[in-house]
Amino acid sequence: FDNMEKQLHLNLLGSRPPMAGGYQSSSKMKMGPGRKKDFSPLPWSQYFETMEDVEVENENGKDISLTVNLHGSHGPVLLLLHGGGHSALSWAVFTAVICSRINCRVVAMDLRAHGDTKVKNPEDLSADTMAKDIGKVVEALYGENPPPIMIIGHSMGGAIAVHTATANLVPSLLGLCVIDVVEGTAMDALNSMQNFLRSRPKTFKSLENAIEWSVKSGQIRNIESARVSMGGQVKKCEESTSSPGVSNISEGIIEEEEEEEVEEESNKKRMKEEVKKETIFTWRVELSKTEKYWDGWFRGLSALFLTCPVPKLLLLAGVDRLDKDLTIGQMQGKFQMQVLPQCGHAVHEDAPEKVADALAAFMVRHKFTEFKEGYLW
Repeated sequence: FDNMEKQLHLNLLGSRPPMAGGYQSSSKMKMGPGRKKDFSPLPWSQYFETMEDVEVENENGKDISLTVNLHGSHGPVLLLLHGGGHSALSWAVFTAVICSRINCRVVAMDLRAHGDTKVKNPEDLSADTMAKDIGKVVEALYGENPPPIMIIGHSMGGAIAVHTATANLVPSLLGLCVIDVVEGTAMDALNSMQNFLRSRPKTFKSLENAIEWSVKSGQIRNIESARVSMGGQVKKCEESTSSPGVSNISEGIIEEEEEEEVEEESNKKRMKEEVKKETIFTWRVELSKTEKYWDGWFRGLSALFLTCPVPKLLLLAGVDRLDKDLTIGQMQGKFQMQVLPQCGHAVHEDAPEKVADALAAFMVRHKFTEFKEGYLW
């Protein structure tokens, strides 16, 4: 039972604990035996046409700059919202796949305090503030007459997608797709969330090292996706954060003899130089500090989801995630649901083809778009 609870654990953020079997069981590791796996980072430009900063004003009239990655110029917009701690790059591989299947364009944004987005008060991660950000980005991109928009959100981003839809902040909303976030499971997982966050490595010696950890721990079960998306989760540490630890230790040593003092000075200099050369990577977002907002993201989410007046798709990594409200809503046919087995919590990264297939079929069925010419469905 403990193991099952651990696996359910982190529907609230974009992370979850390592799964049994780790990455070896993944069907996505297209590597032959004996070949060294390549954990080198991949550039965003391989998946998106442009990356731009969208300047918008908040209530106080101060500018905030939200980073968006764009792909395609025709068809309905897929507005993609990532999970906690992740970035728009979480959607890179999915974007390439979905754009090969249906006529659509993609806007993947870095939510506030995430990725490359810069805001005046990054500590405000309330559902209300983040939903308003999304409305402002849509307005800044498309003005008074936005094209039809389908919002797709994973985990925390799924919760924000629901809040955005119910507040009617995107007037041209076509539909809503929520990936692996359910109120009941998320609320249950909140208690053990901090323990999980403490168990993650605090730093990585390189971006490759971070990518390797994400795959081997089972966080992301698709090497290609990990290679492009982990750069949005971690950042280079400032030199100052790594040097005091070493220099303070050596400065605290008091030597009795002068010769030793001279030797100590040169050692100290050498240690400082070595530290300065060493770059390490750390998490971009301190998720543990966002705890006060968790309840607001998820409480009442199932009821809100069911009241959204547009066609809805719920994609889950396991059927055991449904809570009572959603089970009843599903029986009443209020939304479409699909379970994608053999996936971790980052469903769209682990199985981008399956998620794209489910979304493409949903959108074509509702006549939101058409399959691409020549795409064999």
